[in-house]
Amino acid sequence: MTATNTRALVLRTAGTNCDRETVLALERAGAAVELLHLNVLLAEPARLDDFHILVLPGGFSYGDYVAAGRILGLELRHHLSQTLRDFAERGGFALGVCNGFQVLVETGLLMPEEPIDQRSIALTGNEADRFECRWVTLRSEECACPWIEPGEIWPAPVAHAEGRLVVRDAATLETLRRRGQIALRYVRPDGSAASYPDCPNGSVEQIAGLCDPTGRIFGLMPHPERNIDPWNHPHWTRLGARDEGEGLAFYRRMVRAAHDWIQTPVV
Repeated sequence: MTATNTRALVLRTAGTNCDRETVLALERAGAAVELLHLNVLLAEPARLDDFHILVLPGGFSYGDYVAAGRILGLELRHHLSQTLRDFAERGGFALGVCNGFQVLVETGLLMPEEPIDQRSIALTGNEADRFECRWVTLRSEECACPWIEPGEIWPAPVAHAEGRLVVRDAATLETLRRRGQIALRYVRPDGSAASYPDCPNGSVEQIAGLCDPTGRIFGLMPHPERNIDPWNHPHWTRLGARDEGEGLAFYRRMVRAAHDWIQTPVV
């Protein structure tokens, strides 16, 4: 089995606007990709069984009315809760980017042991109380996610108004640390601790991305799919020779991790 046998589903709905970039990133990473409207999956939930990776791309689903990702998250919980949990339990990989991260939080997939009405994490309004759109620097952390390389420093753009990760209490934060769920942090370009504007939203402990305890469900606010070619970065002429944008490696490693998982014998 090759990476091209790794099938990825990109799910879109009204207001999604990063689906084409996400499809391109996954295809260049080696996956066989299908772009599907939510209504089709609602009508045929079993179609998810054909895929190894589910991606919820960025955008402003349903205009982010009520709250960012809230309506799409409620739709998925109401109609596809068991389908999504079965997908995760059989070894499926899921990625939520920006709005998709907000949706993942709403579905409860990142903290599967919690009752959905007692969530301990949330993504809320940026501390600066404004939409933040700029390039940031990320540091990959030691975590449960199999495709993250700890210590890597890499750039990606952000574009969100509700990206500040908050937790219910200190015990929740300790749980995230202990289970290796903190996957990405905002840092300064030199890798040191970030404050605003390098941390664009005021997230607790500058967290930019989380995974679930298995490492296969992953959400992040920055957009790796907007950095897959060298010239995507606004300072690309000053960065030296680069064959590709750093975001492409993120997707390639995810596809490879899903491919390796598929091949792992069940014992």
